[in-house]
Amino acid sequence: MYAKTWKWLGPLMVVLDAILINLAFYLAYLVRYELQWFRGVEEGFFVPFGSYLPDAAILTAILILVYVAEGLYAPRRGRPWFDEVYIIFRGAVTGIATMIIISLFARPMLQSRLIFAYHAVLIVILLGGSRLAVGAIMSTLRRRGIGVDRVLIVGAGEVGRTVMRNIVARPELGYQLVGFVDDAPEKAHTDLGRIKALGDTSALPELISRYGINEVIITLPWMAHRKVLSLITQCERSRVRARIVPDLFQLSLSQVDIDDMNGLPLIGIREPSIRGWKLAVKRGIDLVGATLLLILLAPLLGLIALLIKLDSPGPIIFRQVRVGRNGREFTCYKFRTMVADAEQRQPALEQVNPSNGPWFKLRDDPRRTRVGRFLRRASLDELPQLYNVLRGEMSLIGPRPGTPQEVAKYQPWHMRRLSASPGMTGLWQVSGRSELTFDEMVLLDLYYVENWSLFLDFKILLRTGPAVFSGRGAF
Repeated sequence: MYAKTWKWLGPLMVVLDAILINLAFYLAYLVRYELQWFRGVEEGFFVPFGSYLPDAAILTAILILVYVAEGLYAPRRGRPWFDEVYIIFRGAVTGIATMIIISLFARPMLQSRLIFAYHAVLIVILLGGSRLAVGAIMSTLRRRGIGVDRVLIVGAGEVGRTVMRNIVARPELGYQLVGFVDDAPEKAHTDLGRIKALGDTSALPELISRYGINEVIITLPWMAHRKVLSLITQCERSRVRARIVPDLFQLSLSQVDIDDMNGLPLIGIREPSIRGWKLAVKRGIDLVGATLLLILLAPLLGLIALLIKLDSPGPIIFRQVRVGRNGREFTCYKFRTMVADAEQRQPALEQVNPSNGPWFKLRDDPRRTRVGRFLRRASLDELPQLYNVLRGEMSLIGPRPGTPQEVAKYQPWHMRRLSASPGMTGLWQVSGRSELTFDEMVLLDLYYVENWSLFLDFKILLRTGPAVFSGRGAF
C-alpha cells in the first residue's frame, strides 16, 4: 500500500493509460497509412482514421479491464518495473488477439489488421515508459520526505533488523523509520545507529500519537501471538495500519522463499544470494573490470605515487590486514594518506574517536598528509585495491572490509556481513559513507548480501561516480 498522498495514483494511472492506449492507436495508424514505414498502401485501400475509432474505444476498454484483473493498478511498494512491463505486454497481447478475432467477423476487409501489431508494440513502449517516469518522480519525492509513511517497528530481533535494513537501503519505497520498541530491556533503550530505541511495547499508543505514526510493523516471534493480537487491537484503536512480518519459526527472512500455488502460500528455504553460478559471474566481472581499470588508470596511479613520494616521507603503498569473506584475513593495499607512523599514534587519539561502533574514524584526523586529504576526499586512495580484486580477496562491489580489531568487537548479527567478499565500493559507500553509523553500515551491507543481483551492482556502480564527486562522508 502507499501513503495517503498516493491514494489517487491508481485512478490517475487508469486515466493516463487510457490516453496513452489511444495515442498508441493513433501512432500505429500513422505508421501504417501515413508514414508507411513497413508496408505501402495501395490506392483505393486508404482508410480514414475515423473508421478505427470504434476499434480504439473497444480495445481501450478491453485493455483497462485486463490490467485491472492483472493487478496493474493495485498499489505495490517496490514492485520491479520489469514486472509491470510484463503485465502490460501480456495485456497487450490478450487485447490485440481479441480485437483480431472480432475483426474477422465484424469489420470491413479493407481495414488493416497490421495496425494492431504496431499498436501492441507502441502500447508496451508508451505504458512502460510512463511507469518508468512516474516511478522516478515518486522516488525523488520520497527521498525528499514527500508522500512517505512514518513507520514504527515492534521488535528489534533478527526479523526487525531485516525490516529496518530494507527501509534504510531503499528510501524510494516511501517509509520513514521513526524508531522501534522492544520488551527486552537491553534492546528497548539501545539505539541501533541513528534508529531510535523508543522503549517497550506498553508505550505503543502514546508513541503513535506523539510521532504521528502511519504504520506499525510487528516483527515479534511466532510464540508471541497473543501479544501480537493485542498490539493489532491497539493499532486499530489508534487508527493506524498494523502489518505483521512473521519470523517463520525464527528463520532469517533472507533464507525464506515464498511462492504461491493458486493462492496457497508455499514457504521454503532458499540458498544465500551470492553463491554458485552467481558467484562465478560476479568473479568474472571483477576480473575483467579490475584488469581494464588497472590498464586505463596506469598513468593516474603513477602520478599519485609521485605526489605521495614528494609530499611526505614514507612508503607509497599502505598495507593493512583486513578480514574478508568467511573471516579470512588478507593484506589490503591502499595509497598512503597519513604520516608513516600513523598506526603508532592511533592509541593517543582513541579517546576523541566520535564513531559509534568498532571502527575508528576522525573527520579531521591530524595524521593525514596534504595529498592524503585530497586522495581520501576523492576516494583515489582505494585504487590499489584493484590488485586485491585480481587476487580474489576483494570484489569491485561489496561490504567494507574491517580490520581484525574491529571484527573482534562485532555483535553476533554483525558477523553475517562477512559472508560476502568485501568491495572497493558498495551500498554503504554510496549512501553516506562515514556520515552513517556503524550499525547503519552493517544494515546496508546485510541488505546487499541478502538481495544481491547484477542489477543491484549496476545501480551501485551508477551511484558511485556522483558519491565520489560529491565527497559526501569521505574522511
